[in-house]
Amino acid sequence: MPSIYLIRHGKASPEAEDYDELSPTGYEQARLLGAELGRRGLRPGPVFSGSLRRQRQTASTALAEAGIDAEPTVDERWNEYDHLGLLARHPVAEGTLQERLDAGLSAWMAAGGDGPGTWEAFRGGVRAALEDTVAGLGRGETALVFTSAGVVAAVCAALLRTPAHGFLELNRIVVNGSLTKVVHGRGGTRLLSFNDHAHLEQAGAALTTFR
Repeated sequence: MPSIYLIRHGKASPEAEDYDELSPTGYEQARLLGAELGRRGLRPGPVFSGSLRRQRQTASTALAEAGIDAEPTVDERWNEYDHLGLLARHPVAEGTLQERLDAGLSAWMAAGGDGPGTWEAFRGGVRAALEDTVAGLGRGETALVFTSAGVVAAVCAALLRTPAHGFLELNRIVVNGSLTKVVHGRGGTRLLSFNDHAHLEQAGAALTTFR
């Protein structure tokens, strides 16, 4: 049965001048992720990454640690939505960062439209990327996809057929450096496991991060 591991990047650098850069914590999460991939004995077929720096840095660190000699194919459909742009377009004066982000995401999804930068374009691109990846897998083959929380949440929400608020709930809890597994069989594409991060918990609570 073909399978796809959706892998969230390590912690980025929200306090730095450039957010799109793995933090020291993010590099350690990526290293532990790679060790887990190696422990599982995964020898993947295709490997993909979004074009964001934090996604590509996670991929290179994890693959090296796992001993997987692969150069990820970059596909921008695996990129995260522009969370900084959402916060700027839908400002909320009060609340935590998560609360303000949720408000921005809710406004974005409610805005409608299907052009570039819309919720429908993002969701449609993610679905198409997943379908293309599944179609390219042979029997029993495994793909690795280095991506972001919003993409993982969008895939899971689609497979679980949840309403819009289901995406928001899933998006909040995707851990940096976590693994989500999707399989494809006669019954279609199904979610097998979500947000596995035991490899991080073993190294201490500080490595379980969400932003």
